[in-house]
Amino acid sequence: MLGNYSDCCLKSKVMEPAKMGGGRKRILRYWAFGSLFLGVTLCSGCTHPSQYWRQKMKVGPDYLRPDAQTSEDWLDTKNPKVKASISPDLRWWEQFNDPVLNDLIETAYRENFLLKDSGFRVLAARANYNIKVGQFLPQSQNSLTGYDRLNYSTNLGFTSFLPEHSFSIWSTGFNLSWELDAWGKLRRNIESSQGTYQASVEEYDGILVSLVADMANYYVDYRVAQSQVESLRKFVVLMQGSLGIAEDRFKGGAATELDVGQATLNLAQTQAQIPPNEKRARQAANAMCVLLGISTEDLTARLGKKPIPPAPAEAKTGIPADLLRRRPDVRKAERNLAAQCAQIGIAEADLYPSLVINGYLGLASSDINQLFSPGSMMGTIGPAADWKILNYGRLLNNIRMQDAKFQALGAAYQQTVLNAGKETENGLIEYIKMDESAKFQEKAVQAATKSVTLAKQQYFEGTVDFNRVYLLERQLVQEQIKLNDNLGSVSLGLIHTYRALGGGWEMRLEEPALGEMENRPSPRTEGVTPNAYETKPRPSGFGYWRELLKNKKVP
Repeated sequence: MLGNYSDCCLKSKVMEPAKMGGGRKRILRYWAFGSLFLGVTLCSGCTHPSQYWRQKMKVGPDYLRPDAQTSEDWLDTKNPKVKASISPDLRWWEQFNDPVLNDLIETAYRENFLLKDSGFRVLAARANYNIKVGQFLPQSQNSLTGYDRLNYSTNLGFTSFLPEHSFSIWSTGFNLSWELDAWGKLRRNIESSQGTYQASVEEYDGILVSLVADMANYYVDYRVAQSQVESLRKFVVLMQGSLGIAEDRFKGGAATELDVGQATLNLAQTQAQIPPNEKRARQAANAMCVLLGISTEDLTARLGKKPIPPAPAEAKTGIPADLLRRRPDVRKAERNLAAQCAQIGIAEADLYPSLVINGYLGLASSDINQLFSPGSMMGTIGPAADWKILNYGRLLNNIRMQDAKFQALGAAYQQTVLNAGKETENGLIEYIKMDESAKFQEKAVQAATKSVTLAKQQYFEGTVDFNRVYLLERQLVQEQIKLNDNLGSVSLGLIHTYRALGGGWEMRLEEPALGEMENRPSPRTEGVTPNAYETKPRPSGFGYWRELLKNKKVP
């Protein structure tokens, strides 16, 4: 296309020389030379001239999001506990109907330091994006003011023509240097910083997803340990009663010392299981303290005593394709891929000459009293070209390197999508199967409890020996421990499912706007619509900034 346009201009000049004035001839000659130069330059690079025009005068490839493999349905879509037709709740943890858990998550969102750290990285990435946008304008702008006192040697031949050998120069002015974005290098740089900025937002959302899920996870773990301790203490009371019966029968001659030993063993074994669960509860509480942004403290009063949060009867999952839109880590990988694609264009632009316009406008005079007179006006303007033609080997290898990084990030993106599907399926099967197991385990506990009651009655009546009571009591303890763990696993399975679905980051959408603290504008990636990325709002603020604004410590 460029070659044909150049040929047309040259042909017009030859066919109608008499009809053109000198100025028009010069303009046409410049256009012809420029078009020819542009065509030769593009042909020597990697981007075809037609592609260069289609891409709005930018070399390198335009980004298109690669395809990612997602299943049409979940493996357990037909299970009544899976509701693929309903999108996950934005505040999924509220399905547990536990005000304590809700308060912990809200507090962690406001105070967690890891989330604040990520939030400030978003602000830094946005500022860097704004810097890249500013580089599209004249890159170097300086205001200069100076004074020089010059003294020329009288032994120089040309100084004989000077009226004075010593004089002063007073000057003030303004100069600039502007690299024209003829090849799209500056625009590709902006695109790359856009992708990096957007990836930082996704990183923030990913940390928020993990924060919510981790808090729910530790909370359930704490409640499971608390339930274990409570159950074990009840069994301790039960076994102390059995020990008392065995001792009374031994003293009365109706039983042997072996019965007392077995009852003591059962009691000690049950008591020994209490400290590990107390340790488990304390460690879960310590982890929650870190998430809350406070030093470790006793949370017993704050958490109180509550049962294991029961999981809802159904899991709202949406369809697998929603993972591309919901999962922050998937979106982050895709945005990093877009940023790297622009780096290929930046590297290719180095193959072509950079075109720079240098200019100076100012005043200069030997007499400061005449500095601002019309005669002191001076200025220069001139284009310059810098073509690293001898470095083509290194430049081509840089393009290859950037392209290889792009391909690697593309594979990483597709792998992230596959992992997202796997994690969701793992969470769903944990939720479904542990719920089935818990229902059977409840029957096992009921049967074991009834068996212990009957065995103790028969032992008291002397129809069975204590070994039967010993075995059944020990089995009851084991079955109850399994039941508590299973109930916790059902809730944890749902938590893992919603973490894998990327749920939880939407809570930041409820934050009020904070003016300049709000991460705007939402940058666009030209020619790219990765699931309508632009419709996803930026973070509206972070806890640290909210507190500063509330206390009026930020101007």
